[in-house]
Amino acid sequence: MKTIGLLGGMSWESTAQYYSYINTLVKERLGGLHSAEIVLLSMDFAPLEAMQAACDWEAAGRLLAEKAARAEAAGAELLLIATNTMHKVAPAVAAALTIPLIHIADATAARILTEHSSPCVGLLGTRFTMEQEFYAGRLRINHGIEVLTPPAPDRAIVHRIIYKELVLGTISESSRAEYIRIADDLAARGAQGVILGCTEIGMLLRPADVAVPLYDTTRIHAEAAVDEALG
Repeated sequence: MKTIGLLGGMSWESTAQYYSYINTLVKERLGGLHSAEIVLLSMDFAPLEAMQAACDWEAAGRLLAEKAARAEAAGAELLLIATNTMHKVAPAVAAALTIPLIHIADATAARILTEHSSPCVGLLGTRFTMEQEFYAGRLRINHGIEVLTPPAPDRAIVHRIIYKELVLGTISESSRAEYIRIADDLAARGAQGVILGCTEIGMLLRPADVAVPLYDTTRIHAEAAVDEALG
């Protein structure tokens, strides 16, 4: 079993889910008392969120690259950035490593392509993930997946709920209703499924809430890590 490096704390709410999912999968596959070998480097999210708000991605990239190198030095044999948004700086992180970086968008694309040959999917996430090309562009260019995002007012709602509620562990039924409405609108526009492109959204939106498949990137990313770790 390879040791999984987990760069977390962004937020710790979803990092806790990563830890649970990874260990549950290892137990299911190996049985008995088996659990995952994990190097977890959990970051303080507050200064990183300030860098996001200031669009200081260069500083954020340096910070994550430094932390990733520390995880490798501690014994990680592969690495996950346990957040969708910070894959904005995935190239800087990968450049600091000699071990594989499992990209969350690639893992999600692989899952989608097992179900659809010419997919069109909706994308929910932070405004950075929904509006910038580092994520949707990768899905389109590298994997041939058409991506739909909500209109600007709904993108603002999705972003606000993530930062004001979900990263703090707050689950609101009114916010769930807003997300369902927005996901349903994406489906009505032709989305064959909806990517939960923020690792906290799976805390709020459930498969039974929406008529089309939901692609929970936290679970998918964790499964990709276990596949790699167990060979």
